[in-house]
Parts: sequence; structure tokens; C-alpha cells
Amino acid sequence: MNRRVTKILLNLAAILVVGIWVFPLYLMFSSAFAPGELLSRSAFVLSPRLTIENFLFVVQQFPFIYYLRNSLTVTFGSTILSLILGCLAGYSLARFRIGGNTLAFWFLSTRMLPPAAIVVPFFMIYMRVGLTDTLVGLIIAYMVFNLSFVIWMTRSFFAEIPVQLEEAAMVDGCSRLEAFFRIILPLTKNGIAATAVFCIIFSWNEFLFALILTSSKQAQTLPASVNTFITKYWTSWGPLYAESTIIVIPILIVSIFLQRYLVRGLASTTLK
Repeated sequence: MNRRVTKILLNLAAILVVGIWVFPLYLMFSSAFAPGELLSRSAFVLSPRLTIENFLFVVQQFPFIYYLRNSLTVTFGSTILSLILGCLAGYSLARFRIGGNTLAFWFLSTRMLPPAAIVVPFFMIYMRVGLTDTLVGLIIAYMVFNLSFVIWMTRSFFAEIPVQLEEAAMVDGCSRLEAFFRIILPLTKNGIAATAVFCIIFSWNEFLFALILTSSKQAQTLPASVNTFITKYWTSWGPLYAESTIIVIPILIVSIFLQRYLVRGLASTTLK
């Protein structure tokens, strides 16, 4: 009897947690497809007449294509740079024990720093070097923010690979760099791919840096452009929720379809 009650309570707790996460998404989706003024009805009730007029407004009358281009450029540009630098740094920490565990944990601790604590120094530096309102500036900022995560993750992946494999490759004539590319990277490709997906999610969703460091459609990303629907006198709730839905849907699709591979890449060892 106690076991049954415990199971019921656990199921209810799971339903509650899922509801807390899903309910805001439901409000966003229902408001995005709702016609007319949102303030004239309850947002908790799905409108009986659904429409895509808010999405058409975002795509046709809003410089959506510029923001989409910027988001894709910044997301994949920062992810690629983070992986290149992070893999090399993670390999150095794993193989040469540079700085020991202290340096490795310091890299991870920088990821815990709230973005709001460093966005102002970033803005001041960017103002001096002319990187404000540029895609290059955003790519660098996102790369710096994701680099510590990549270093920490790849360090653990590389540490799982026996050093004897590299030594055998070097005995056969490979340099250490060739052994890294030919032996280590193929064996850790699942973990690196999972790390890359997380970097893409972090960069795609980032709002604060894009809002502070950019001011025009030439560099603003999709999350920052949502703020343009909020003015001093009026808030366009329909288009705001529509664009938010467009931003969220790709991440939901990626998370659902790649969930099994992400868990496998992060939780399991890469060697058979």
C-alpha cells in the first residue's frame, strides 16, 4: 500500500513539474494563433478561431529575414569557433594536466557567472574597439560564453581515451596533432556532437548580449528583435508571441529528436 501511494505521489509530482514547464508554452502558442487584441479575452482559453495573421505580419511586414540570417550566422559561427578552441584546450588539460583540476574547474566556474554581470564590461570594451552592432562582436561574445562549457565537456571525453592509442599512432609515424585528428576526435565524435548541440541552443536563445551589443537589423538576432514589439505606448502581443513561437519551435524539434543521442553522447563512454 505504501509503495502504491508513493508511486501515485511521484506521478503527481512529475505531472506538476511538466505542467509548470509546459503551461507557458501553451500560453505562447495559443496567443500566437489568436486573432485580434489579446487583452480583450483571457489568454488561458484557446481561441475557437485560429489564425496565422500574426505569423504573416512577422514574416512579411517585419525585417524577419535579416534577424534570421543574423541568428544563423552568429549561432553557427560561435559554435564552430567554440568547438575548435575548446577541443584543443580540453585536450591539453586532459593529456598534459595543465593547471591541474584547479584550472579546469576555473573554466567551468566562468560559465556560472551571470551574463548580466559581464555585459556592461563587454559593451564598454566593444565601444572602444568598434565591435558594437556587428555580427563579429556577437560571435566573439557567444564564443567566449560557450568556450568554458566546451572545454569542460571535451576534457572529460578526451580523458576517457587511453593514452596508449595515441602512443601507438605516434610509433607508427603520426605526430601528436595527427594522432589527435585521426584517433581522438573520431572516438569522441558523439560527445563533441552533443556539446555542439548545446552550444547551438545556448547561442540561438541568447537574449541579453544581443539586446545590449546590437541596435539595428544589420546585427540583431531573433531573440533581441522580439523586444521591438514592446514600445513606450503599446505592445504588439500577437506578433510578439508569433515570433517567440518561431524561435522556440526549432529548439524543441532538435531537443525531441536528438534527446536520445544527446544523453548517449554525454553520459556514456565513447569506447566500445
